[in-house]
Amino acid sequence: MNSRKFYIKTFGCQMNEYDSNKISDLLKSISFDKTEKIDDADCIVFNTCHIREKATQKVYSDIGKNKKIFKNKSKPIFVLAGCVAQAESSVVFEKSDYVDIVVGPQAYHKLPNLIEKFKKNKKRSVDTNLNVDEKFDVLNSLKNNLSKVSSFVTVQEGCDKFCKFCVVPYTRGPEFSRNHKTIINEIKSLTENGTKEIILLGQNVSAYKDENVTLAKLIKKIANINEVQRIRFTTSHPNDFDDELISLFGEEPKLMPQLHLPVQSGSDKVLKLMNRNHTRDDYLKLIDRFRLTRPDIQFSSDFIVGYPGETHEDHKDTINLIKDVGFSLSYSFIYSQRPGTPATNLDEISIEITKKRLEEVQGILFKQQLEFNNYMVNKENNVLFENKTQDQEQFFGRNQYMVPVFVKNNLIKAGEIKKIFIQNANRNNLFGKIV
Repeated sequence: MNSRKFYIKTFGCQMNEYDSNKISDLLKSISFDKTEKIDDADCIVFNTCHIREKATQKVYSDIGKNKKIFKNKSKPIFVLAGCVAQAESSVVFEKSDYVDIVVGPQAYHKLPNLIEKFKKNKKRSVDTNLNVDEKFDVLNSLKNNLSKVSSFVTVQEGCDKFCKFCVVPYTRGPEFSRNHKTIINEIKSLTENGTKEIILLGQNVSAYKDENVTLAKLIKKIANINEVQRIRFTTSHPNDFDDELISLFGEEPKLMPQLHLPVQSGSDKVLKLMNRNHTRDDYLKLIDRFRLTRPDIQFSSDFIVGYPGETHEDHKDTINLIKDVGFSLSYSFIYSQRPGTPATNLDEISIEITKKRLEEVQGILFKQQLEFNNYMVNKENNVLFENKTQDQEQFFGRNQYMVPVFVKNNLIKAGEIKKIFIQNANRNNLFGKIV
């Protein structure tokens, strides 16, 4: 008897990657084997992202393509999971007759039962319950068998900030922090399989708190695990950094000197319109505090360009903030309406204006990124190597600042940290040789 096979496609953020790994473990628990060939699958899962309109459109486009693949074959069970499933649960079946099961990001632990029920009665179902306690009770019983050098671990979900452009409070629910003991156990399990770097994930990870264990205290506990060589965390809100967490960047050598700290705009007026609850000056002072603690720390950020109400002067404030900080990497996007968020009802700025503003913002950000990478040339970097490139000719790793580094050397092994002399750079990568 042939075993049942499942195929999973992940859209969007790192937390979705983590969730997809957990979904895979859940399906394996009911005798499904994972396949990388979509046309071999008896069950297909799309784990989706709703952060921008294009991301949602791509999901439905890919569902249509999938439908064509199985035009002359037996139809697989099709599961729509993640944030699109949560946000569009009431209209998914209207938009696509191909979807069988709709499950939100806080209810995917129920997939084994939902799939078995569908097999019996062929009735389509929706589960978008936001019971995150129940989800982690189930997931904590699953052993994380990933064998990656660098592994994501979700420690916090949801957000209570209610920025007016953001869907997270509606798709992921309120802030929830996992039990710190189960996190430590999961990380120990990962290190048994070769993990050397842990990246802690949360929609607002700096707000993590389980009983008296804050994010800083959790990082200290993780640092005590000998096999863990590097620790990072993402994504944070500027309002949730205490003195202990800031000081930790100067005290804990395993905590890497790179921080993703979204600001979204450099204009106080726009920040207020967004309900960010911090000012431009608050953000700059926070950057200064980090640099006093760890002078070599580097920052990445997110920028929304053309938010409703943004004027030319507001745009210039953003440009000036970018120049004042100097980012090693950043992500910038034109504002995209998300149904259900307060900003949906605001008057949008013309696409011609926003495109010009985005071009200017990205021009400076890309220049800063290239300048930082060029600054690394003729310097030594500590690089944690992860794997060989597809052509098997180079080894790939990341330096302490999260920048990809490529080295032509067959003596490197995955999981090793080596000192690399950087010879060349482009905007996205560094190239070097072993010292």
